[in-house]
Amino acid sequence: MATTLSFFQLNDVHGYLILHQELFYGPTGPEYRPCGGYARIATLLQQWRQQYPENLLFDGGDTFHGTRPVVDTQGEILVPILNELGVAGMTAHWDFAYGPDRLRQLVKQLNYPLLAANVYEKASGELVYPPYQVYETAGLRVGVIGLACPIVDKTMPAHFGEGLRFTDGTAELPRYVAELRGPERVDLVVLLSHCGFPQDVALLQAHPGVDVCLSSHTHNRLYEPFRAGDCLVMQSGAHGSFVGRLTLTVENGRVTAYDHELREVSADLTPDPALQARIDAALLPYASLREVVGVTATGLHRGTSVECPADDFLLASIRALVPADLYFSNGWRYGAPIPPGPVQLNDLYDLVPMDPEIETVELSGAELRQMLEKNLEGTYSQDPLHQMGGYVKRALGLKAYFKAENPKGSRLQTVFIKDQPLDPERTYKAAYITSQGVPLQYGRNRRKTGQHIVAVMRAYLTQHRPMVVHPHATFVVV
Repeated sequence: MATTLSFFQLNDVHGYLILHQELFYGPTGPEYRPCGGYARIATLLQQWRQQYPENLLFDGGDTFHGTRPVVDTQGEILVPILNELGVAGMTAHWDFAYGPDRLRQLVKQLNYPLLAANVYEKASGELVYPPYQVYETAGLRVGVIGLACPIVDKTMPAHFGEGLRFTDGTAELPRYVAELRGPERVDLVVLLSHCGFPQDVALLQAHPGVDVCLSSHTHNRLYEPFRAGDCLVMQSGAHGSFVGRLTLTVENGRVTAYDHELREVSADLTPDPALQARIDAALLPYASLREVVGVTATGLHRGTSVECPADDFLLASIRALVPADLYFSNGWRYGAPIPPGPVQLNDLYDLVPMDPEIETVELSGAELRQMLEKNLEGTYSQDPLHQMGGYVKRALGLKAYFKAENPKGSRLQTVFIKDQPLDPERTYKAAYITSQGVPLQYGRNRRKTGQHIVAVMRAYLTQHRPMVVHPHATFVVV
């Protein structure tokens, strides 16, 4: 007898509680329109649940970080909102931003579990979270394995993963698939992963036995599932601008048919009134974020992997106030775009919600080259499991020609600093934000400047009205 079961997916919402601008790729370049917000997501979920009554909703993580109200409350503002959605389970990445103990506190308040088969206590070797959960629905036993983002203890600030060890899932996935298929006697195995789309595909191809992968981290908008062997892989954009649905027909423990939909959470969806009222009340203390602090003539987004106008603006703001040879920020993917027109204070916090202090450091030319090569390997590694998430490091003051397809350590062709060839013996002063901009293993004489990035961007907008951002072609693919 055939059974129908639907999976609903949220991933990489990054704390966007309300309607916000989203980037779309049009025939002539970037386009923008408002999307998202949990009250509109709730409306869409209500519609789907009426149409597909047998369902499970999962959240792929990057939930408790990304907007100022969420960061300011260390995720607390989201808990009552998330508990209204009927989520069955989640996994994590930036959710560790306030430290492992704080994430444990948040999870205890949720009415669903956090699943992570690859996060261990360093001291004891014990798992921190359940590796999987079995759900009984539609007459089926569904085993869901969670994999948190494996880079938390590798490229993120140290306090994120303090006392924890994260693996890439290669040992854990086949172990728990076998456990679910064997003693647990499940009908379907699902992977809820924040490893990233390329990483998930590599894992699934190496370790068969998973029926569905709910992929996250890389912000892919998959308008149809990708097949990794016999596994259907879905991923549903970012910022809560999309919700994904995968409806399976299951017969005798086999998926015989499926129907998939990636639905834009568009502005014409009527927000759920009760949830919208709850969100509006929670945001009342943050009304000052709506202040207009400037005007941009250039659309500011992070939708391109090599260079983007949002971080060109951010780094130009630092350069205007902090003398240095070079300027760095991380290649973050998150952050709603800012279309041409008025810029609100909230928009600046969307780019860097933690508002870090700008710091300086002295780097040798040899260290600089090593740092850039490591970043390019983390972005373009030929082994997906060695990709470390994010885009190419954002920079000003240099011009680097590189071959993305080259093997590790050989991508940089030529590098110039202020129009002069990179000198491995010379010392360069770099200004940066966060240890993801310039990791702690590089350089010496780190100093705080007393300047925080949101105020610096605001000052730049005051001096440039309207602001025009021209591409710097800092990194050039050859």
